[in-house]
Amino acid sequence: MKDFQQLITNRRSTRKFTDEPLSPEQVETIMKAALKSPASKSANPWQFVLVENKEVLEKLSQCKKSSSKLIAGCALAIVVLGDPMTSDVWIEDTSIASVMIQLQVEDLGLGSCWVQIRERFTADDTPSDEYVRVLLDIPLQLQVLSVIAIGHKAQERPPFDEEKLQWEKIHIGKFNINQLGE
Repeated sequence: MKDFQQLITNRRSTRKFTDEPLSPEQVETIMKAALKSPASKSANPWQFVLVENKEVLEKLSQCKKSSSKLIAGCALAIVVLGDPMTSDVWIEDTSIASVMIQLQVEDLGLGSCWVQIRERFTADDTPSDEYVRVLLDIPLQLQVLSVIAIGHKAQERPPFDEEKLQWEKIHIGKFNINQLGE
C-alpha cells in the first residue's frame, strides 16, 4: 500500500486538463475502484455513465449555471447515478463511490473535479439532473448525483496546507458550543 496520508494531502480539484486521453487500463483501474466502493447492506445502488466523446463532453459542460465548463476539457467524465428504489441511502453510497473514483484518479497521477448535479440548475433554470438525464438517456428511476471530470493535469496545485486544518471543528466527548465563533 502506498502512503495514503500523502495521497489525501496531494489530492486537489483539477479544473484544467491536457488533451491527452486516458488509457483503457487507467479507465479500468478507476472503474474497479468505483465498483469496490462500500455501500449500505451491499445494495450497490450506483451506476456509472462514462463519457469520452468530445461533442458530448461539450454538451455535458452546460449542465449547470456555473462551475461545469471544465467538463468540456476533460478526457473522461463519469456520471454517477443512484437508484433510490435500491437503497434509501443512495446519496451517501454514490457520494462514497465518487470519492473512491477521485482517490484512485489521484493515485494514478491524474486529476479530477467533482461537479455537483443533484439540486443544481442550468443557465435556463432547467434542473441539472433533468438536463443530464435527457442528454445521456438515463432512465427515470435513476438519480444523477455528480459528474467526476478526469484527465491529465494541465497544472499542478500545491498540496493541502495543513496549517489551514480547522481543528476547532473537532469536538471530544460531546459537542462544545463554546468553540463556535472562536
